Amino acid sequence: MKLAVPFDWIEGARRVPSPNCDSRPAGSDATLLVVHSISLPRGRYGKVSGGSAIERLFTNRLDPGEDPSFADLAGLRVSSHFLIYRDGELVQFVPLRKRAWHAGASSWRGRERCNDYSVGVELEGADDSPFADAQYARLAQLARILQDLLPIRDIAGHSDIAPGRKTDPGTRFDWPRLLATLARAT
Repeated sequence: MKLAVPFDWIEGARRVPSPNCDSRPAGSDATLLVVHSISLPRGRYGKVSGGSAIERLFTNRLDPGEDPSFADLAGLRVSSHFLIYRDGELVQFVPLRKRAWHAGASSWRGRERCNDYSVGVELEGADDSPFADAQYARLAQLARILQDLLPIRDIAGHSDIAPGRKTDPGTRFDWPRLLATLARAT
């Protein structure tokens, strides 16, 4: 059964539109939620004047000369549907009916090209450090909303869909906590 998305933007999320998206292939409903982690520079959190480096990366405004660790990001065109800051603030970059460029070379349960059929959520953090309580609460809230609106059947980490290439959200992400919260909500 094809479920039409009656909206593009989640109410309550701050909108920061990214040009790094395109149309999903015909018949590619979003059935997978992919959890990522990101910090720029690595291990540094928080917003500064002009927004965060993450927001600038996803909107093609990141200056690679701003930090030595940004050199490898020059010319990179990536995005995610959502970002959850450590304080729980939710930012949306890409409309839900569009394909965000977050997964790269990937597969889930034998199906390639996860960007085609997934929604990407970035958590501000690093794959080797714990995440904040506010992030778990917001992620669970967002996952419930998305499960109500889309045919989301699975939740996976970036490391699950791109093993050997990606490690996020990392070993410090508390999957049992997220799954228990979601189970209580049903």
